[in-house]
Amino acid sequence: MNASRAPSSQPFSHLDDSGRAQMVRVTGKAEQRRRAVAEGTLCLAPETLEKLRKRALPKGDVLTVAQVAGILGAKKTAELIPLCHPLPLHHVEVQFILERDRIRILGSAETVGKTGVEMEALTAVSVAALTLYDMCKAVDKGMSIEGVRLLKKEKEPIVERTDS
Repeated sequence: MNASRAPSSQPFSHLDDSGRAQMVRVTGKAEQRRRAVAEGTLCLAPETLEKLRKRALPKGDVLTVAQVAGILGAKKTAELIPLCHPLPLHHVEVQFILERDRIRILGSAETVGKTGVEMEALTAVSVAALTLYDMCKAVDKGMSIEGVRLLKKEKEPIVERTDS
């Protein structure tokens, strides 16, 4: 088994002592700068990708619509994932890397808060991928969304400035 996928000996933070779902209490945690990066891939026919590049698909500028959808998805994460904390997002970015038969989707989210933004980055990628799929499905029935995963999460304590 891959070490990064080994089961954790930590208890699930979203379960109480009786095994019932609960929102994690973050009241006592310090606010920190937080950033997460996720990725996913939409696999599609090279012909579909060429039409997308030329903006020749029936639904128009697919990449711009998917980018905006991913950003909106990140902003609505707490409405979609029941136990996520609503976070004030300070930056969300969705990028596309076009390859021969796939689109690699990168999503990042940043905030200052008591809990991380991994779910927001993952949601940005997922919603962007679903939007691409929706907008291309009329011309490509064989597409697949693959490999949605977290690439990186960072947190940095906030240092109070003392100006003399």
